[in-house]
Amino acid sequence: MKTFDSSWFRLDDKVAIVTGGASGLGAFYTQALLKSGAKVLVVSRSQKGWSELKTFATDNQADVAFIQYDITETDAPQRIMDAVQSTFGQLDILINNAGLQRRATWDKFTDEDWRAVIDVNLNALYYLSHAAAKQMAPQHHGKIINVASMQSYRAGKFIFPYTASKHGVVGLTKAYADALAPDNIQVNAIAPGYIDTPMTKALQNDLERNAEILAHIPAGHWADPRELMGTIVFLASEASNYITGATIPVDGGYLLR
Repeated sequence: MKTFDSSWFRLDDKVAIVTGGASGLGAFYTQALLKSGAKVLVVSRSQKGWSELKTFATDNQADVAFIQYDITETDAPQRIMDAVQSTFGQLDILINNAGLQRRATWDKFTDEDWRAVIDVNLNALYYLSHAAAKQMAPQHHGKIINVASMQSYRAGKFIFPYTASKHGVVGLTKAYADALAPDNIQVNAIAPGYIDTPMTKALQNDLERNAEILAHIPAGHWADPRELMGTIVFLASEASNYITGATIPVDGGYLLR
């Protein structure tokens, strides 16, 4: 094994796919990979955030490409793999980030709600991981990073399908890690805690709930999205080659209380 140095954390000459990688936390994951030297194919249902990422890539002398497609479509895995091969000629990293949440009391959840959330959060992750593994196994290396959640550990009485799907993400992370280890493919997950994003502003502005949440976080604050970027880069890099099947909470200690 070569001598350790900071280059182990670099992603030069690597190619990544990030689903949902142009908005929300996904945009920060994409930026982290680009800053670390990777070329990135972003997959999203709309073009929201594309222009901002193009500017970011130009400013950082990085390469980013985009495909607009619904990852729940039956042919999505093959289309996405064809796109990354035709654009960059290889695949080294897959980040299954795209997610969906629907909220209701238990008696108001519809079958459509269940199917929609499970299709995005769990089924698409399974099929994309399968397709990516077929690309990675012949080259005998690869990284698959799944995005779990605090709901991978906890109950969610108003988000039944989301909680079920995120528990499933941890299970699939372990199963794929075990199955793909002989091919030198590491499969891990990141579980974000409470993050300061536009989507969580209403919760932050609810003084009672915000106080309850902060009382659970030893770090004492909601995370800035940039505080997740280092973990993503670590799991995508060769510095994490002996870690597989793990789910890493990036939660300021939330799960401790």
